[in-house]
Amino acid sequence: MTAIVQTVAYLGLEARGVEVQVQLIPGLPAFHVVGLADKAVGESRERVRGAIAAMGLALPPKRIVVNLSPADLPKEGSHFDLPIALALLGAMGVADVEALADYVVVGELGLDARIAASPGVLLAALFASAEGRGLICPGPQGAEAAWAGSIEVLAAPDLLALINHFKGHGLLSPPVAGEAEPVGLGPDLRQVKGQETAKRALEIAAAGGHNLLMVGPPGSGKSLMAACMPGILPPLDAAEALEVSMVQSVAGTLAGGRLTRTRPFRAPHHSASMAALTGGGLKVKPGEVSLAHLGVLFLDELPEFQRAVLDSLRQPLETGVVSVARANAHVTFPARVQLVAAMNPCRCGHLGDASLACARAPRCAADYQARVSGPLLDRIDLSVEVAAVSAADLVLPPAAEGSAEVAARVAAARGVQRVRYRDNGIRTNAEADGELLERAAALDERARTLLAQAAESMRLSARGFHRVLRVSRTIADLAGADGVGRIHVAEALSYRRRAPTN
Repeated sequence: MTAIVQTVAYLGLEARGVEVQVQLIPGLPAFHVVGLADKAVGESRERVRGAIAAMGLALPPKRIVVNLSPADLPKEGSHFDLPIALALLGAMGVADVEALADYVVVGELGLDARIAASPGVLLAALFASAEGRGLICPGPQGAEAAWAGSIEVLAAPDLLALINHFKGHGLLSPPVAGEAEPVGLGPDLRQVKGQETAKRALEIAAAGGHNLLMVGPPGSGKSLMAACMPGILPPLDAAEALEVSMVQSVAGTLAGGRLTRTRPFRAPHHSASMAALTGGGLKVKPGEVSLAHLGVLFLDELPEFQRAVLDSLRQPLETGVVSVARANAHVTFPARVQLVAAMNPCRCGHLGDASLACARAPRCAADYQARVSGPLLDRIDLSVEVAAVSAADLVLPPAAEGSAEVAARVAAARGVQRVRYRDNGIRTNAEADGELLERAAALDERARTLLAQAAESMRLSARGFHRVLRVSRTIADLAGADGVGRIHVAEALSYRRRAPTN
């Protein structure tokens, strides 16, 4: 007899169906797991053996063969423990295999038969919903699985409780979907002294989903303003919250099944590796650019990152996805982020101050800024110089306008964009391209002439031209204008940075 239990394998944010087939064959006692399993899956033999022993049962003195089908699909992770154990118990006649056929099963086992949490339960629940099955998952993750909709979820604390449920001795209560976390506020823009130009650029970036670079000396408020960005962005809607939570689920960071309405804000250290930033590793996991999906990726001290690491962001910033290629699999993660970057003008940071600037200026500044490649800078929509904060600025009272007022204008502008692009599957001006962008911009003649002249004199690339057009459309949206005028294009051009030649 062959006992079969359904589970899943994760490839990026995709869950693929896997059959766990267990057969007891006469012969010398042995326990084999086949089907392109990684080390964690291979070690499940000992966890399953210990969990079954903890229930007071002994494995039959036969050759136990576990096949994970399809055999050519890579299997990674400890979530195969529970389906292997249930299929084995089914082959032993302890569990009802026919009843288990209606469920997708995921979960890690402890040696004491407890079912421990494992990454990706939300993805497994969505897969089970699409297949018309129920889901068996760890007890602590029942609230996470319940977000998948109206599917039957059995969230069991241990293996014995699960077996008793199917025998009718102690039914498991259906879990309730975890509550959405309240929107986090973070720092308020009222804390920023002066810097009106930079705050204006921050508002435009938030309103249109644009990338932003702030260049200024140490202590000028660049990091503080970047931290204020989530507070002026609109909360995630239900569909966006599910997208973000799927990434968090596969990364194993979705705690307590609580979906968040706050947009992600990720700020990796400049020592981060390419795999940490874009995803990868021995077991492919989402990187910082995917964990910041639909939120903000803040790169402080931009030139201090390794150049190859920074250049690995070029494709995700352009397409909104990151593809990790391996010999045995290609994994794709979403990466629709707003890049907010900050850097000093030179290594010492005081290029503009004659009393503090080093003797190597301006060569020092040119060498330092050249560490960021031109193609990456071409993907940044707004660049703003942040001046040093004077003593006179520091003693000023808090600004009359804070994050709440700016957030209201950003929400209004994003609402206009949502209506404009509702039939095109995009959310913001930063995602518009081609004929759609041309129609959305609705340039008047004077604006078109100015943009053409600027493209020639500033030697804008085709990408730079379209990014100026997107920023112009966002500025017009903030002003409540139907079309893009000359004044909107002029302001957008003032934020355009020339890429260094290197």
